[in-house]
Amino acid sequence: MQKRIASALLVFALATPLVAAAKAKPVAKPAPRAITVDTHADTPSEFLDHPFDLGVLNTRGHFDYPRMKAGGLDAEFFAAYVPAKYANKGAAAYCMKIMETIHEMADNYPSWVRFATSTAGIRAAVAENRRAILIGIEGGHAIEDSLDLLRAFYRFGARYMTLTHTNTNNWADSSTDEAKHNGLTPFGKQVVLEMNRLGMLVDISHVADKTFYDVVEVSKAPVIASHSSSRALAGAPRNMTDDMLIALAKNGGVAMVNFYPVFLSDEVAKASKARDEKLKPEIAALKAKDPDEGSVYQEGVRKLMAANPLPKVSWTVIVDHIDHMVKVAGIDHVGIGSDFDGIPGTPEGMEDVSKLPAIPVELKRRGYSDADIRKIMGENFMRVFAEAERVAKELQASK
Repeated sequence: MQKRIASALLVFALATPLVAAAKAKPVAKPAPRAITVDTHADTPSEFLDHPFDLGVLNTRGHFDYPRMKAGGLDAEFFAAYVPAKYANKGAAAYCMKIMETIHEMADNYPSWVRFATSTAGIRAAVAENRRAILIGIEGGHAIEDSLDLLRAFYRFGARYMTLTHTNTNNWADSSTDEAKHNGLTPFGKQVVLEMNRLGMLVDISHVADKTFYDVVEVSKAPVIASHSSSRALAGAPRNMTDDMLIALAKNGGVAMVNFYPVFLSDEVAKASKARDEKLKPEIAALKAKDPDEGSVYQEGVRKLMAANPLPKVSWTVIVDHIDHMVKVAGIDHVGIGSDFDGIPGTPEGMEDVSKLPAIPVELKRRGYSDADIRKIMGENFMRVFAEAERVAKELQASK
């Protein structure tokens, strides 16, 4: 009996250091799970025009929080879209109004989402089993040529700004308007550098080609195209050429594919142009009735478009654009920017945000690895956002 006790004590004595060592060994933290991000939805404009409950299914639009959850989407950039009609006519005030609306769209639904302003904020929302809502300003005329307003918008939560919309502004040329500056003006370059200093992502969707090249030359941080597709596959001037994609990759940035069929298919674009020409007199009559393009104009245009539908295109054309852009720019430089609620129609099978899981399934079918799919679905954007945050800290510390 005494021998057995002695043997047990010896075994315990020998094992104790091993147990202590095992306990002392630090346990590696699990890597943060992959985040899915859509970098552009115009739901705030839809919400302002036709208020609805984001907490229940909204049959009118493309986006609500139940469908966001069903689509596995972790973070959405809501666009603070400032229509060109406000350029030099209260653009900043309108921008502040829609940004406040976005805050309300998040704050009023705490069980679903939280407002975020950083990569850490996005991951914190996900850790709480909620989703993140962020702000991106669409239309550089919103700052009314003022760096002070740019700073104020950043303080109010904006984390990217699309330098132009359909209109050329006072410091940057648009892809769909008359070029007046040969790209960026000297002040436009100051805007880019101040965005770098703040940590606000520079968005080149909608800008003229020369503006794009000026931006990637000037910017000290990677830039984004929040909702632009491939011009090699669809010739819309707001899409990106292969040379632009290569330049974006050298900059370290990321381009997010737009879901609008007119920007995905030349056939649909041609039909859209013919429809616009056909409906021009009727649209002009609506404009005469409602010069401010309010509810009468918008509802009239919506009915005209519904009565004159465009050719259908499959949702897989989205993946065609992703695939091409990956082959040109590389796997680290492509993402998704749906333009939900900012487009009058979507491809068949991608009717709303709940349909997003089809994209990784199709990418997998085409031979993409799980790691590469995670990059496309959000981690590429998260890397660029984090780098913009790092550059901002560095620039602020050097002052």
